[in-house]
Amino acid sequence: MDSGNRMRPIWYALVLVLGLLLGFYLSMRISGKGRQFSNSGDESKIAQLISYIQREYVDTISRQRLVEESMASIVENLDPHSAYIPASELAALNEPLQGNFEGIGIEFNLLKDTIYVVSALAGGPSEALGIRSGDRIVSVDGKNVAGIHITNNDVIKKLRGPGGTSVKVGILRRGHKGIMPFVIVRGKIPIYSVDTHYMLNAQTGYIKVSRFAQTTMEEFSKAMDNLLSQGMKKLVLDLRGNPGGLLNVASEMADVFLEEDKLIVYTKGRARARDDFYAGPDGNFQKGPLAILIDEGSASASEIVAGAIQDNDRGTIVGRRSFGKGLVQEQSSFNDGSAVRLTIARYYTPTGRCIQKPYTLGNAEEYMEDEFDRFTHGEFQHPDSIKFNDSLKYTTPKGKVVYGGGGIMPDIFVPADTSERTPLLMQLLMKGVFNQFCIAYAEQHRKSLLTNGDVSAFAEKFTVSESLVEEFMTFAEKEKVIRNKTQEKTSGLFIRNQLKALLARSVYRTEGYYRVLNAGDKTVKRAIQALEKTKS
Repeated sequence: MDSGNRMRPIWYALVLVLGLLLGFYLSMRISGKGRQFSNSGDESKIAQLISYIQREYVDTISRQRLVEESMASIVENLDPHSAYIPASELAALNEPLQGNFEGIGIEFNLLKDTIYVVSALAGGPSEALGIRSGDRIVSVDGKNVAGIHITNNDVIKKLRGPGGTSVKVGILRRGHKGIMPFVIVRGKIPIYSVDTHYMLNAQTGYIKVSRFAQTTMEEFSKAMDNLLSQGMKKLVLDLRGNPGGLLNVASEMADVFLEEDKLIVYTKGRARARDDFYAGPDGNFQKGPLAILIDEGSASASEIVAGAIQDNDRGTIVGRRSFGKGLVQEQSSFNDGSAVRLTIARYYTPTGRCIQKPYTLGNAEEYMEDEFDRFTHGEFQHPDSIKFNDSLKYTTPKGKVVYGGGGIMPDIFVPADTSERTPLLMQLLMKGVFNQFCIAYAEQHRKSLLTNGDVSAFAEKFTVSESLVEEFMTFAEKEKVIRNKTQEKTSGLFIRNQLKALLARSVYRTEGYYRVLNAGDKTVKRAIQALEKTKS
């Protein structure tokens, strides 16, 4: 939708519709073959129109296509989170919430028109067969897949499939002559919600949660138990970039931290009575100092958890203002396998605030551009640029002022770090040079990288040398990146941190990546400082 069309007045739309109706009326008069539809209700009216188009339209058109497009169009004109989902897309969209999919279990990148294995997913069939990071898949079921301009979707179609079916892949591995044949029996592949957990220091644990799915609480409970067994007294829960998921799972997570009978969240809709969610007696971290990290990518279920903790004065929220999704969707299915996710209620934090940001019916594009608008208005740098409506002011039990109407505002604001952003850095990121280089480097130097010790030792001891940076920049030049020494110096710390984190990921998987990044993360550091001031 053109941004210039957003503010057209209502009369313009009315004139346009009347003009279209007048044109349709005149055309019927000219042809002499117009007809009167039966007047038997709105639902019949839509069905009559589709049948009429299918029978009489000048060109052949599929009835299914008309129905699908009509359904999508109706729902698109509601709020930005209601959606019609065709049967062909439903399974893929449900996978993140179900916590698994069926396939061979690899994370891959397409580099130099070749399928590179980034990692074999834990618990999947590829890991069981010994497929590892840096392997190159060059054939699938006997057909060459290297150098043929294959796409990500093509790879997924070839490698995913029903559990129990098999696929033959040919793999090239550095240090091994010839193509290594593997027959992989597809199976259930877990989609993990807890990206990593580990101890930041002797008393402080860290858990990174990326979504709220059916398996999230099982993973989260295991992570909590493991950290508590290591002596955790304080916790940093990282919900940055977490887009949300299942409301009941968010409620269960908040329950871990709240005392019995504390209100977590409630929902209410025009046709739905108020439904309250309260904490039970079994939370295993009801007293320990708690910090929750959020940013503009934290939405929905993430905001339920952050809002429950903030409104109950239970912990400290650190970062930047969250997305602002306070709408509840219910998924209903049709007989053909399609579904509609319809907004049926709003959710409210314990103080009574709805943190849904404003939206215009049928204007999802404007709604989704809000994050860019926040950035250009300076919100990512200066919290004072955020204007709150005093009519949406609420007070927590201990007297802290909080606001509704657009996301969760953190207790401690941490600005986005843009000091290292240069045109050179944007080239490196947009061209995917970091990933390409680190996968290739780790493949060549895996043994030497492993000599640093375990993941903790690597994060502490490994340093990105000047020669490694120069090797990286030489590689980048071959990828058509234009070097600039001044910009290279400005972005130098980011470049080093990113190289170290991605090399750690190649060798030690996700935990290695986060251990390295968090060591220099200002938001994590502010959270640790806040917890140190809190009595354990």
